[in-house]
Amino acid sequence: MDLQILPLAVTMMAGPQIVSAVILVTTPRPVRVSLAFLLGVAIATTVGVAITRGIFALLGQVVAPGSPSDRGSAGTVVQIVLVALLIAAAVKAYVRRETAEPPKWLGSLMEAGPWRAFTIGFLVILCMPSDILVMLTVGASLEQHGEGLVAALPFIGLTVLVAALPLLVFLLLGRRARETMPRLREWLTSHSWVVTIGTCLLFVLLLLTP
Repeated sequence: MDLQILPLAVTMMAGPQIVSAVILVTTPRPVRVSLAFLLGVAIATTVGVAITRGIFALLGQVVAPGSPSDRGSAGTVVQIVLVALLIAAAVKAYVRRETAEPPKWLGSLMEAGPWRAFTIGFLVILCMPSDILVMLTVGASLEQHGEGLVAALPFIGLTVLVAALPLLVFLLLGRRARETMPRLREWLTSHSWVVTIGTCLLFVLLLLTP
């Protein structure tokens, strides 16, 4: 797999995705529900990449990404459109920051059991527009290089690792994590607009990095 694709795994979890992971480690059963969440993330990422790889394999050369040096390639046009949309989304989030609220389903995670945590982990990957864009990028890269799903395993693994960071911090820091995580959860849920802007800008940076 193209090494430039791997950093996009960070973007996969930027936004409500990582907020969900933080909330789950503050629940009464943090380890069990967090592991269920990670399983959902892993399966959803694998399924999403497989689907996007199949889409580009079916379409073939009709939408071939083309060479990065080819300014007229379909890949370059898509990249420009994505950057413009992401910048617009960041500006919108900043303008509406005073009235911005986190998704209502985030609040329900405090009472989540393993099955709900798994479902959220699965859907938060497959239903997020930013993650869909990332997986389309990964699928296009696999098709362009003639690689199968196995080549995407490092990307999938890194995505799961990023999703696991709150749980790893919780397990490593113990009591200090139990005191810090609730404060981090409250800050993230009350500053969702900052998370949105950060996600958009990070994605733009990754797209524009040669």
